[in-house]
Amino acid sequence: MNDKKRILVVDDEPDFASIVQLNLEKEGFDVDVAYDGVEALEKVKSNPPDAIVLDVMMPEKDGYEVCAELKEDEQYADIPIVMLTAVADHVGSTRYSHADGMSMEADDYLPKPASAEEIAESVKGLVG
Repeated sequence: MNDKKRILVVDDEPDFASIVQLNLEKEGFDVDVAYDGVEALEKVKSNPPDAIVLDVMMPEKDGYEVCAELKEDEQYADIPIVMLTAVADHVGSTRYSHADGMSMEADDYLPKPASAEEIAESVKGLVG
């Protein structure tokens, strides 16, 4: 029986997603990767992970939309979500903001550039 926790990493930057994946695997997690919000929702619904590392700014559906959709569905609402974003709270030129991220129902929020180690620590704190 496999007792490893499964983590879904969602980021549209393949290099960053690979680094996070490798670090989480070194910590003993099974890791799956999605490269946009639509793919992430498909993967969650077909095989719910134990936690999700979710980038905010992505094509198709952004991280805020994915987080809101999952938290509104009681089947997936308890999956811990770590939100990642490169958006600084002083940036007013985009529709994304730090305040928006903090108001989401995510379980943790890390500004990019969060190190892969910081992300792994956050995930470990949420799923053990």
